[in-house]
Amino acid sequence: MPGRHVSRVRALYRLILQLHRVLPPDLKALGDQYVKDEFRRHKAVGSDEAQRFLQEWEMYAAVLWQQANENRQNSTEKACFGISLPEEKLNDFRDEQIGQLQELMQEATKPNRQFSIPESTKPKF
Repeated sequence: MPGRHVSRVRALYRLILQLHRVLPPDLKALGDQYVKDEFRRHKAVGSDEAQRFLQEWEMYAAVLWQQANENRQNSTEKACFGISLPEEKLNDFRDEQIGQLQELMQEATKPNRQFSIPESTKPKF
């Protein structure tokens, strides 16, 4: 059972990073870093929290996949990603999670990002 769980987590992690390729470069960089941090942070949680964690990220992946397909079909319109969180879902969050969400929103919406996006993927020597 633990081996199947680990492969499910890895497959989901890879899927999300793959789906991020359709995002604008600044959102991709932000999203990739957030996913890496969150998956690392939840490595050693209990099984109930791990189950909920996976369900939430699976829903995220499904929404992103759907939005990527819709954006591909409506290629003349500006790409749109994300959804609004219902209040009842926000009420389930711990204070720490609300803080992370606020930081993520501030980073995603500010004009001057705190991170840089390399122009090329070639290694620099």
